[in-house]
Amino acid sequence: MKILFFLDKRDNAGSIQAVANYVSAGEGMGITVALYGGPDENFPGIRFSTNVGAFDYVVFILESRLEWLSGLRIPRILSSVPRRRRAVLDADGAFNRRISIDGYDRNHVTEKDRARWLTYFYGLADKIMQPTLTPVEPNVLPVLFYGYDPKARVAPEASPVKRFDIAHVGHNWWRGREVSQHLLPAFEQIRSSVSSIAFIGLWWDSMPPWATELGLQTAFSLDHQRFRRLRIQVEPPVAFTDVIRTMSQARVNIMTQRPLLRHFRLLTSKYFEIFCADTIPLVVLDPDQAEQVYGPAGRELTLNGTMAEKLLDALRRPAKYRELVSQVRQHLVEHHSYRQRLCHLVEALQS
Repeated sequence: MKILFFLDKRDNAGSIQAVANYVSAGEGMGITVALYGGPDENFPGIRFSTNVGAFDYVVFILESRLEWLSGLRIPRILSSVPRRRRAVLDADGAFNRRISIDGYDRNHVTEKDRARWLTYFYGLADKIMQPTLTPVEPNVLPVLFYGYDPKARVAPEASPVKRFDIAHVGHNWWRGREVSQHLLPAFEQIRSSVSSIAFIGLWWDSMPPWATELGLQTAFSLDHQRFRRLRIQVEPPVAFTDVIRTMSQARVNIMTQRPLLRHFRLLTSKYFEIFCADTIPLVVLDPDQAEQVYGPAGRELTLNGTMAEKLLDALRRPAKYRELVSQVRQHLVEHHSYRQRLCHLVEALQS
């Protein structure tokens, strides 16, 4: 079997890490997986192809933008693969009915905006998948898609030097409210007991110049003076190939999620990458959802309510948390490997 992904590829964001893992998993299962496009040295480990007709199935991964599709020869691509062998992975919940989360995050600004997305969804395929166990739309297939690769785990003896006590690796894209309302107050309580805190990614130091023009100021809003007052170190984003080793440079890593994705319970690569790193992962998730994904030990690794106390406890009692992390990793191997993900994807495509 051969599967071809279409993706707005970025080396420091989105689903590119998952695609690389599917390519690797497929090689051990006799399944050829590739990404549409010509060879690109900026994306090591990924097989590329533009020979659409040579593939049995194509999967369009749609995230936060549609503009990249206009650069493709869509009619020729669609004519090369029958509709029944095409599918769309809706990574950001754009297929769902329009919703605003507490007047902050949203999947669409207007119904016209949603209609534009639906035109693309239905134009590409009938089969719509989302990376969740509980889709809110009845005609969506639950395909978790993102998974855990134990081969990517950084062993303690191979881990880089710890540069930070606490790190957050990810972009400031609809995360400012969570950070400002919950994490920064927790940091204020413990700052004198913590040597270094780092946020690694885009837009933590300033808002992009095009945000106002596009009406996206809220997506990047953040109290930058408060960041500086708390002596939070901001570093640029890293390529997908360096995310896990970068996380391993901190004793504790925090994972936040965009409110919209948290509401729809949509998974991302970060759910699993953080458990490949040599670190103590603490996740800002509802305990029930954490247990659903990570198993019982996952509940103990959530940051809810008493964030300051949990952060200090993890730093002061690392052995306790390493045992919890070990239990989660075992659960991920048993339930969330990319081999399992690829099997489930094939089942969904053939259904």
